[in-house]
Amino acid sequence: MSSSEVHRPGRLHGLDALRGGALLLGVVLHASMSYFPVTIWLFPDEQTSPAAGVLFFAIHLFRMTTFFLIAGLFAHMMLGRRGTGGFIRDRLGRIAGPLLGLWWIVFPAFIAVIVWKAALDNGGAIPTDGPPPPPLTLETFPLLHLWFLWVLLILYAGFLVLRAPFAALDRAGAVGRLIDRLTGALTGPWTPALMAAPLALALWLTPDWIPFFGIPTPDKGFVPNPAALTAFGTAFGFGVMLDRRRDLLGRIERLWPVFTVIALGTGAAALVLAGGPVPTLAPMTDPELKPAAAAVYALAVFASTLALTALSLRFLSGYSAVRRYLADASYWIYIVHLPLVMVGQVLVLDAPWPWFAKLGVVVAGALGVSLVSYELLVRHTFMGRWLNGRRVPWRRGTRAVAVPAE
Repeated sequence: MSSSEVHRPGRLHGLDALRGGALLLGVVLHASMSYFPVTIWLFPDEQTSPAAGVLFFAIHLFRMTTFFLIAGLFAHMMLGRRGTGGFIRDRLGRIAGPLLGLWWIVFPAFIAVIVWKAALDNGGAIPTDGPPPPPLTLETFPLLHLWFLWVLLILYAGFLVLRAPFAALDRAGAVGRLIDRLTGALTGPWTPALMAAPLALALWLTPDWIPFFGIPTPDKGFVPNPAALTAFGTAFGFGVMLDRRRDLLGRIERLWPVFTVIALGTGAAALVLAGGPVPTLAPMTDPELKPAAAAVYALAVFASTLALTALSLRFLSGYSAVRRYLADASYWIYIVHLPLVMVGQVLVLDAPWPWFAKLGVVVAGALGVSLVSYELLVRHTFMGRWLNGRRVPWRRGTRAVAVPAE
């Protein structure tokens, strides 16, 4: 969008940028997995470092809860503007549509890279003696990194179902005013602890919980694990409540030093309790240590989420054409990035470079290809309307353009 356009008053540019950044950090997260000091990924590299593990841990700590908090806020905003019917049509088109339509491209590409690497290791011939693939069931279906779209759909449905009776019966708005007062009471330096309590319990009750990986990723099957649903549902619900009380965003912004200090302290403690930069990746079985690890990790999750939210409101609230472009592109980039990252990891496996140089090349390559494909195939085509809600013409005039919030 050019600076000559008329920007909608009240647009939350900081949260737009944060949402895009959370998606783009997924590229770094997945790229870093080849360089762990312990093997956790399909293509482990000989060049490893504990720093890669710390990088992964830090990003994984806040990234998706931050995304879902913003998603909840924007969902409530859109529902207010478009009504229930318009909201459902938009979400089915822009969330369910890409999940159903693009999974069939992303998953075969994912498998193709694995087969290509196996052929390289087999002298150029595709091995024929491998085990048969597992059957696809509701419990084993490989959503890969597109799981976030499925969880979003679940949360949207839950939001509409929970809201329906209040919308129908609370004509005077008494319940809404009570919720708004509750939101005000919940918002303060104590917010991370209050939001962390349900997640801490869910993590403690999770069998075979591995603290280093924190919230178990619901990337397989159509029923998300309880810990993931608790974490992302809590973040989404708080985002919905915040959109009803936009004035509280200023309070959160002013608390950025408090949230940042809590996030750094609890994040470091969570890493230590998880085994440090070179973890064993074994499930925690100590009955005395597990509750403490779960509580500290959960507190670190929401402290870091609120810290990043506050910092974005404080320092990224102004309009930036570059940040807006990247925020628009981030959805497409996240959808297509994983096979590209995997190709990059394979290509640099034998390169005599330090791990951070390889990581930089893989990230830059995946982002470069994704951005070029976004500009040529998505932004100015029907795909742009499908994913971002609008198609940007190839040539922009000076006429003002109305831009939707989500």
